[in-house]
Amino acid sequence: MADNSGTRTSSSSGRPAVRGVLPVFQTPYRDDESIDFDTLDREVDWIFRSGADGLVMAMVSEILRLSTDEREQLAAHVCRSAGQRGAVVISTGAESGHVAERLSRQAADCGADALMAIPPISMALDDDQLLRYYERILGAVDLPVIVQDASGYVGRPMPIALQARILHEFGERVMYKPEAVPIGPKLSALRDATNGEAKIFEGSGGIALVDSFRRGVVGTMPGADLVDALVALWNALEAGDERRAYELSLPISSLVAIQNSLDAFLAVEKYLLVKRGIFSNALVREPVGYELDEETRSEVDRLFDLLMARLAG
Repeated sequence: MADNSGTRTSSSSGRPAVRGVLPVFQTPYRDDESIDFDTLDREVDWIFRSGADGLVMAMVSEILRLSTDEREQLAAHVCRSAGQRGAVVISTGAESGHVAERLSRQAADCGADALMAIPPISMALDDDQLLRYYERILGAVDLPVIVQDASGYVGRPMPIALQARILHEFGERVMYKPEAVPIGPKLSALRDATNGEAKIFEGSGGIALVDSFRRGVVGTMPGADLVDALVALWNALEAGDERRAYELSLPISSLVAIQNSLDAFLAVEKYLLVKRGIFSNALVREPVGYELDEETRSEVDRLFDLLMARLAG
């Protein structure tokens, strides 16, 4: 696996390097549930002021709750808003290869630095079907493509052998974000199946970052609500400062442990973005499978205060 040491750099293509801390932004809404692009700009600024290496449009951006037109509008806007401040990764996975191709080409045209794609989630596909699906995405653009096994939240686990085959057939443009459980052993299995060549991102919101770093990840894709803390944790890991890493990791892990589903991530992350003055509301498009009750909210507040004290210390 690629070395996870180093500083923020540009790739040989001239694009920002896709590595380090790349938070997934949450999509803000107005009261009528239309996308609030002004607040999104404030969130993008917050992400880069906090030291992130880039940002990602993905599952907690509520892409499954957006229309195709909205996904394209959101991708175009965030590419413009980010400017040249870091890498922009746009998720283009869809229920058909045709739509995934369309989204991929549009993201590339808007200036995305890399794509990320989950497989279709509404059907069980064999390896040949999955391979053809990713072939269509990789064939549509010349950007790096992150293969996302999002089965910790939706869909089904992707076989490790298939994931390795995609890298062997398409080369270094292929990266990975494995979220199938158990995360650590699955990550190591993918690393070993690719002879250490796979570039892998941690995708557990930070709860498994220390363990994943030791297994060789090149970056992490947490939520935007705790980006400053995750940047500090990543920096501590790169510096070999184990005491500082665990000082930050323990409250982060406790906070993330509350978020045991995609809708729980959305509820907590948007709540904290309101608490931090980035969002004006915590609206999530309904229907939702999780709502933040008062007792959970109080625990989130306690853990957040502990984390901020550790961060300041």
